[in-house]
Amino acid sequence: MRKKLTFYTELAYIIGLVCIAMGAAFMARSDFGVSMVVAPAYLLHLKVSQYLPFFTFGMAEYTLQAVLLLVMIVLLRRFRLSYLFSFVTAVLYGFILDGCVLIASLIPDTTFLWKLGLFLVGEVLCTAGVSLIFHTYIAPEVYELFVKEVADKFHFEIHHVKTVYDCTSCAIAVLMSFLFFGFGHFEGVKWGTIIVALVNGTIIGWMTKLFEHFFTFRDGLKLRRYFEDNSAS
Repeated sequence: MRKKLTFYTELAYIIGLVCIAMGAAFMARSDFGVSMVVAPAYLLHLKVSQYLPFFTFGMAEYTLQAVLLLVMIVLLRRFRLSYLFSFVTAVLYGFILDGCVLIASLIPDTTFLWKLGLFLVGEVLCTAGVSLIFHTYIAPEVYELFVKEVADKFHFEIHHVKTVYDCTSCAIAVLMSFLFFGFGHFEGVKWGTIIVALVNGTIIGWMTKLFEHFFTFRDGLKLRRYFEDNSAS
């Protein structure tokens, strides 16, 4: 039996964030539609940056995630220290995303096939990144935390909560597109968004099996206990 390589969970966290950020940047660059999870933040960035040029995609991400975190705390009527770690992850992701957007802006997108290639590579990177994040103990972004905490609190199946959250996020993005840019003119939410919604879960599952076939995930640092949900409510 072939011996698996060791993949440290802390490294999985960093690489996972970079993959998700670069994937989102590539998908935005392709103009085929971003994932429904980040679409509201992307639309907020497009609109606000018309008046405040310094308001980046990354800033929009952690701004909306801060609002979502507050909504979650009010909805659940509890607070845990680990929630703050999720916001730290959101801010870190925002900075990485802005760097990736800058890199992606240097890539030409002149033809349909080139744009399609950017979109497909972006989707692969996003799903690989999510799979890696699933293998680490470090707090995820608020998006994933919201789904997990709501499912735990109300004893719902997590995939049902995820489906409702994704559909709600998509509906909000469509509404924002109409309000910001007028009816008949979609921004952010396009055909690629629909495809991502249909295949994301399946591809993440494939990525997880692929990683676990070649790697054993282990902690490299003794920090897990600091991220456990053991804070007072």
